[in-house]
Amino acid sequence: MYHLLLSVFLLIIGFVLLIKGADFFVDGSSNVAKMFKVPPIIIGLTIVAMGTSLPETAVSVTASLMNNNALAISNAIGSNIFNLLVVTGCSCLFVPMAVQIKTLKEEFPFSIFCALLLLGLGFLGMNISHLGFIEMSLSRTDGMVLLAVFACYLLWMIRSALKARNEAEENEEETLPLWKCIVFILGGAVAIKYGGDFVVEGASEIASSFGMSQNLIGLTIVALGTSLPELVTSVVAAKKNEVDMALGNVIGSNIFNILLVLGVASTISPIEFIMENVYDIIILCVMSVIVWLFAWTKRELDKKEGLLMLLMYACYMVYIFMR
Repeated sequence: MYHLLLSVFLLIIGFVLLIKGADFFVDGSSNVAKMFKVPPIIIGLTIVAMGTSLPETAVSVTASLMNNNALAISNAIGSNIFNLLVVTGCSCLFVPMAVQIKTLKEEFPFSIFCALLLLGLGFLGMNISHLGFIEMSLSRTDGMVLLAVFACYLLWMIRSALKARNEAEENEEETLPLWKCIVFILGGAVAIKYGGDFVVEGASEIASSFGMSQNLIGLTIVALGTSLPELVTSVVAAKKNEVDMALGNVIGSNIFNILLVLGVASTISPIEFIMENVYDIIILCVMSVIVWLFAWTKRELDKKEGLLMLLMYACYMVYIFMR
């Protein structure tokens, strides 16, 4: 009984840290954007996306160092599908998310390109075993290719930020001092990280006490836990009407998960690439195109489309449990 109460306490503390951490993180990030005259979408695609992708990065790098990263691709792709459908879908329930034409023409297609690049590298590493089975893997060379593309992505974002800053009007907006923005961003990121850990730990203990298997806990609670930072941060950003930052967080996190997380993990230790990964990447690409088309129709994602995205994710979960 004591352990169950402690788990409930951890769960509550975790959610408080997540929500308040996301609050400070979004405030600090949006103020940095105003201070340096950088569009919120670029802050979302870089600083916010990197901060909310910390759990996936830490888990994958630790697994690679222990030579135990067989599920790295599944985790990254599963997180991307969750980000795309659940994080964006939930954000749309609070406020319609206007989508800039530049995002539709550049960043969104680039996130789909990253998924296709991962699929292509997997097929390039394919060979037939002596037993006739198809074997695929991401090699260290593949990891370096992903990291090289990631470096180009960062340079592209820096160039876009500088261009936007030069084109910005000189009107001054009232902002927080830079030191306070940095404290908000770093403090918020730490609170989000530990909040996510506490939620996963508390929820896992509660689920175990009610007889849920570790496999089921891994597929549901732990998978949700590593994506909680993206979910809470984007929903908070949407509620604060920072819709560009909310969408940028989703697209940026999906790019980071493939290029940085899998790039670092496979550079440290080659990753096994199974057929389920191929199916999941294809599903990610198809769903990305559907959401992209939703956004193209009215240059925004509304509540109805948000509900459709959540329904698509529910169908994906049914497929996961049935296969």
